[in-house]
Formats: sequence, structure tokens, C-alpha cells
Amino acid sequence: MNERVIPQTRGAWHETVRMHLGFLLLGVMCLAASLLALPLRVVLPRALSKRTGRQLIAVVFRVYLRLLEFMGVCRLDLAALDALRAAPALVVAPNHPSLLDAVMILSRLPTTVCIMKAELVNSVFFGAGSRLAGYIRNTPLRAMVQAAVDDLSQGNHLLLFPEGTRTTRFPVNTMQGTAGLIAKKAGVPVQTVFIETDSGFLGKGWSVLWAPKMPITYRIRLGKRFDPPQHTADFASQLEQYFQSELAHAQLPDFPVSAPPA
Repeated sequence: MNERVIPQTRGAWHETVRMHLGFLLLGVMCLAASLLALPLRVVLPRALSKRTGRQLIAVVFRVYLRLLEFMGVCRLDLAALDALRAAPALVVAPNHPSLLDAVMILSRLPTTVCIMKAELVNSVFFGAGSRLAGYIRNTPLRAMVQAAVDDLSQGNHLLLFPEGTRTTRFPVNTMQGTAGLIAKKAGVPVQTVFIETDSGFLGKGWSVLWAPKMPITYRIRLGKRFDPPQHTADFASQLEQYFQSELAHAQLPDFPVSAPPA
């Protein structure tokens, strides 16, 4: 009996160590990027600082994800995003199963502006870098929408999760109207993106004390590109139906997520 228990315990211990090492790496890398971003924001012209900040964040996140792969934490299939690099201005609208979603997308799209929660913009680890990159606070709503439209008018991409928060029901939450509103005002299309994973790791309700079974698989694929909508509410409903259909048989954890089996 002990011979069967020991390997399982050892495997769980290794996964716990790798998980916390991954958290530590992200914290150290984001803090280092923030320390670099502080003087750059002072000395660089605003337009150049935005481009530099977004490139810096893309590099940091890409290196971080490669380290996770090297440690055996995850397997990533993100190549589909590369097709968007040369695309004209658009709203990138993915589903949102995990906190790693933005990290994965921004690592491959270095000119993309992101809408962030206000508390993240003010944080020690993400604040300086996000301000250098010109990332947009999610409040107040009117200012957020106008800032997003202004950035899109310069030919950039906007990352916006139309669910508004991480998924809490299978396969997606009710879609908010923000993506359609911004796309309508900016006159740009909405590019749907589907994120699939076999783990609830860092999903809504996942405790940072829970170590997932590794490696975790993440796969990103592109969906339909919608023309700029005319009616925001109708578009939100159409978008939700499309995501429900496309993700009905996708590899996703059950929502709400729960602790992995011992």
C-alpha cells in the first residue's frame, strides 16, 4: 500500500513546487519590467512609450510562458494568434477560462492594448508596465470606451473579454455589450478567439493553494471575424450564441471549477 502512495505523493509535491515556482517567476519578471518601465515612461515620448511598453510586456510574457513549458507546467498551442499580427485594427474577443488568458494573447500580439481592472493598473507588479504601455482602466465606463476607440483609431488591436470576467458556467457567461459598443464607435471588426484547456487552473473559484495536474494543455484557435455591429444589444446576444455553439464540444473544465482530485 505504501508503495502505491509514495509515487502519488511525490508527484503532487513536484506539481506544488512547480506551481509556486511559476508564481514566483511571474512576480519577479513583472517587478523587473515595472522597474524598467518607470524611467522609460519619463524619458520617452508618449507614442513611443506605448509601443515600447507593449513590446516589453509581450517579451516578458513570451519568455515566462516558455519557462513554464520548460518546467513541464503546461503545453501551449498559440500559433493561430500570429495570423492577427498584420491585421488592421480590430477588437480581439476571447472566452475567459483562466487568469493566464491575457498573458498568452499579449505574448503573441505585441501591439495590442488591454483593458484592465483598475486595481491591477495600480499594483506594484503590473502598474508601471501597464501605464507605460497605455493600457486602459475598466472604469469609468465612458472614459474606458473613449480611450479604447482612440487607440483603435491608431490602427492597434484591443484585447477585451466580452464575458467581463472569468467563466463561471459552461461554456461561457452571458456576454456584455462593451465589445460591440467599442467596435461600433470605432468602426472596426470583432475577431473572436477560442481558448481551450483541460484544467480549471486559475479559473474563477480556483484557489492559489490548489496544485493542478501537469502539464496543463492550452490551445487557442481563431473564430469568425464579425463586421462592426449596428446594434450593441443584438450583437451581444449573437456573440453569445456563437460562442455557445463553437465551445459546446471544446476541451474546457467544468464551471464553476473545483479542487483537483487528491
